Amino acid sequence: MHISDFDFDLPAELIAQDPSPDRASARLLHLDRRTGSLVHTAVASLPERLRAGDLVVVNNTRVFPARLLGHRVPSGGAVECLLIGRLGTNARAGGTEVWDALMHPGQKLRPGSRVIFAPQRGSRAGSPARGVRTLHGEVLAQHFFGRRTIRLWTEDGTPVDDAIDAIGHVPLPPYIKREDREADRDRYQTVFASHRGSVAAPTAGLHFTPVLMEALADCGILVTEITLHVGYGTFQPVRVERVEDHRLEPEPYEIGAVAASAINAALAEGRRVVAVGTTTTRTLEAVAGEHDGRIVAGRGSTGLFIHPGFGFRVVSGLLTNFHLPRSSLIMLVAAFAGRDRVLRAYDAAIAARYRFYSYGDAMLVI
Repeated sequence: MHISDFDFDLPAELIAQDPSPDRASARLLHLDRRTGSLVHTAVASLPERLRAGDLVVVNNTRVFPARLLGHRVPSGGAVECLLIGRLGTNARAGGTEVWDALMHPGQKLRPGSRVIFAPQRGSRAGSPARGVRTLHGEVLAQHFFGRRTIRLWTEDGTPVDDAIDAIGHVPLPPYIKREDREADRDRYQTVFASHRGSVAAPTAGLHFTPVLMEALADCGILVTEITLHVGYGTFQPVRVERVEDHRLEPEPYEIGAVAASAINAALAEGRRVVAVGTTTTRTLEAVAGEHDGRIVAGRGSTGLFIHPGFGFRVVSGLLTNFHLPRSSLIMLVAAFAGRDRVLRAYDAAIAARYRFYSYGDAMLVI
């Protein structure tokens, strides 16, 4: 298949720049996986769309403020850095850490370049409540497409994570054309976020509230949690022409014994497993693919790329946001529901003025 097979035209004004006033107030487009029929409703109606015995699986990863702003030393030129993943820590060197990162401007950040990240003037990211921190960095290696290996440390030897939390910015996607705000530190997290490690939110989970969780329980719908830390693999651009040639970078996951038992029981009893988000879907299908259709508790990493032609073994329902054209995410949804049906659903969502992408509305495929 060609990546152009997953293209569509989206009016810029439908790209959500802010979250809905209330998480569960977002709209929901229900796509019947068998018939292709569409129903326009709201996320708050999710308990009515599912049935007793369904198992909803969510991703409990937590986003950290991975976007750092600073300047080059000694020139003072502006630098932006998006931390993608920690590569190692040297405790003997005062907690020095090595990270994989995307950095700008790439042409001026060669190996040996020094940078300093500190609270920006007028920014609330480094508010006194979190303390004032300064983070030093040195570029160790230069890679393609702005990728860098960077060494980070603090002057006083305090943990690098503390400095990141104090001065880092919420890594909002580039299609959100505004600076991050203090409110994004809460709103760009799911209500079940508990395991720090993601550079982007598992956005389908942003719609859940304690009230919605209680309503699901009242209807006999079960919920369990797994973890996949969203890294570069989830949002990396598809730069090849043939879909089959694309490769995803691995991302770490963890599935606990309780979740594994609940998912395997649902499968054995013929109950539906409804994945909240593409990250949850990839994790479940990757683990099942390695263990003859069963979920085994443990840690690992997966670079599973799901596109049309993939055979699903675990997931029988999917709650997801609307995704970018030509992205690996829309290809996953197309693999689950069928390319033509998904694109027709997207056309219907655009005609009905749904809000798209991370802070936008949702689609249920079941």
